[in-house]
Amino acid sequence: MTEIPGDLKFLKTHEWARVEGDGKVTVGISDHAQGLLGDLVYVELPGVGDRVEAGNACAVVESVKAASDVYAPVSGKVVAVNDALSDKPETINEDAFGEGWLFQLEIEDADQLNELLEPDDYAEQLDDDH
Repeated sequence: MTEIPGDLKFLKTHEWARVEGDGKVTVGISDHAQGLLGDLVYVELPGVGDRVEAGNACAVVESVKAASDVYAPVSGKVVAVNDALSDKPETINEDAFGEGWLFQLEIEDADQLNELLEPDDYAEQLDDDH
């Protein structure tokens, strides 16, 4: 299993959030999630300028096995999307915590970050799932 980066926070549904320090949060899915899904073939991202609500589905990742909703870890406005994924969705399989990021938000309420799981708690949840 891939090491879980210590600077990320997680939702129970396997999305990660990295606080960039300028009021922005980068969002992706965990290495565990991409492993469960298998080879990704399609990604549907929100549009730049869209407002997303914490806990709501705002993107879709699709593999040969299944399509899965991606939930926003925090509320905010989409300020960037990873366009490279339209041509190479498998980047998520190869580097879920890095180049495989999905989108970036301008966060509305930093307190929402406190609701997310710390890396250790997320790892513990993965252990409980097995």
